[in-house]
Order: sequence, then structure tokens, then C-alpha cells
Amino acid sequence: MGLTVGVDIGGTKIAAGVVDEQGRILQVVIEVTPAADPEALADAVATGVQKLRRDHDVEAVGIGAAGFVDVDRSTVLFAPNIDWQDEPLGAYVANRVQIPVVVENDANAAAWGEFRFGAGEDVDDLLFVTVGTGIGGGMVSRGELVRGTYGVACEVGHVRVVPAGMRCGCGRYGCWEQYASGSALVREAQDRMQSELPEAAPLAALVGSDPALITGPMVTEQARAGDELCIDLLADVGRWLGEGIAGLTAVLDPSVVVIGGGVAAAGELLLGPARAGFVRTLPAAVHRTHAQLRLATLGNEAGLIGAADLARAR
Repeated sequence: MGLTVGVDIGGTKIAAGVVDEQGRILQVVIEVTPAADPEALADAVATGVQKLRRDHDVEAVGIGAAGFVDVDRSTVLFAPNIDWQDEPLGAYVANRVQIPVVVENDANAAAWGEFRFGAGEDVDDLLFVTVGTGIGGGMVSRGELVRGTYGVACEVGHVRVVPAGMRCGCGRYGCWEQYASGSALVREAQDRMQSELPEAAPLAALVGSDPALITGPMVTEQARAGDELCIDLLADVGRWLGEGIAGLTAVLDPSVVVIGGGVAAAGELLLGPARAGFVRTLPAAVHRTHAQLRLATLGNEAGLIGAADLARAR
């Protein structure tokens, strides 16, 4: 199969791109995400695809969507940030564009993109952990994407790591993403600033003493500039991240763990503490080969590239 379109549905924008067999993006169009209107959202996806087909001979479409996707890769069973329940997204878009459409969980699509063309292209298995507002995951084993019996495997952010811990958006308590995500990073930065600790003064000056203005990228930039508090905040998130990956490794035994998402932009400021936490927590660490922890290489394009390639494979 030749060219396919990958679609990455975000909270505010939809990115659709033509991707060739080598994982190269040839053209991208952006549409606004009408998150409160499922039918309008599907129309926006179809519109983006049709714009790309004016200039390219496209044979299939892959859509990456945040949420549970059924095993047939057509219906979104549930999405946390978009008004979808049992939404027949694949069938609706296919009817509009008249070519095959595959729907995949966005983290699964990104995992596949990194496996095929990114940080995991030299292995035949990987665990992908995306660290952004929350934590998502995807797993490739022996060259196959692991979806589980019902299509909703690898929701790793909601593994409980602290009994009776902080409340999560999923309604449970103590989920991993409450301690090792971008949201956790910002929350801890706000808490330190509100405590009026002397080491928080540079960060407070940056936001005019309004903790609500703190962002994850801001903390990362301050850490890169040598701010000890921000370095410590990233190290704490990295420690939680590594410890969680150790638990997943005890179950899944991947050869490579690829870490992506917005927080991964911190590079070694995050990855160094994550590796230390991983080694310290991995069961029987001296008696086993350790998985390699690597940073993702495709950035925000991983999901789009992966979705397009999954449509090609289908």
C-alpha cells in the first residue's frame, strides 16, 4: 500500500497528515476540535482528510483518539475529554471519505510510530509510556500491538501505586499518573510556591506570585537554567516514573521502554532520575537483564505517523 493519512485528535486541534511507507510526513492540515459535538468532530476529521486527498492519492486513514477503542478498531467506547460514548467514529468517517478507516487509541498509535520509525525501530518489542497531563501507554510484543481481549489494554496511568492516595480523574485513588505526570509536576510546583519556601522565589517571580500561571514547560525551562527547586521537582516526577516502569517491567518484561509526551522534553533531567528509580525498584535487579529506558524520537508526530502506518498494515 502507498500513501495513508494519519489523524491525531487533540483537545483543541485535529492534525491530519499524509504519510509514506518510510514514515515521512508529506503534508499536514489542521482543523479545530469541536470537542462538545461528536458529529461535528467526525465531520472535521473527514474535512481534513478530504483536503489532503486533493493533492495525494490516499488509500486508507488511521485515526488516533484518546479513549477506549473497541477491538474492531472502529468505535470509541469512551473518551475522557471528548463527548464520546459508543461513538461509531470509524464508520462515520469512512462513509464520508469512501476509503477504509481504522481507529486506534492515541497512545497505541504513538507506541506503534516509535516502534516502526522511532526509538524502538531496532527491536521487536517495546513498552511506550507517554507522560503529559496524564500517563498513557502502549505495548508492542514480537512485532504486534498488544490491545487486549476488548481493545483497551495498557491504560498504565491508572495502575494504583499509592493505596488511599490522591484522587484521580478516573474516580479512583492513588493512580500512577497522579504522581508521575505533567499535572503532578505543576501541582507540586504550586504547592512549593504557596509554602513560600525561599527556593521557590525565582519561580514565584516568573509568574508574579500567581501559582495558577505555572506550567510544566516553565518548570522544565527553569530547571535547564539551573533552578534547584525545578531540578528537584523533575527528579521527583522521574523517580515516580522509574518506579512505576519497574513494576510494569516485572509483568511485561520489555527490552526497551520508550518515554514520550510533553514532560519527556526535560530529557536527562527526567530520564536520569527515572533510570535510578527503575534500577532501585526493579525486582531481582541483579539477576536479570534490564530494559533500556529511552526518550521518544518522533515527538508530537508519533501518534499521527503510527496511526497512518496502522491503517496501512490493516
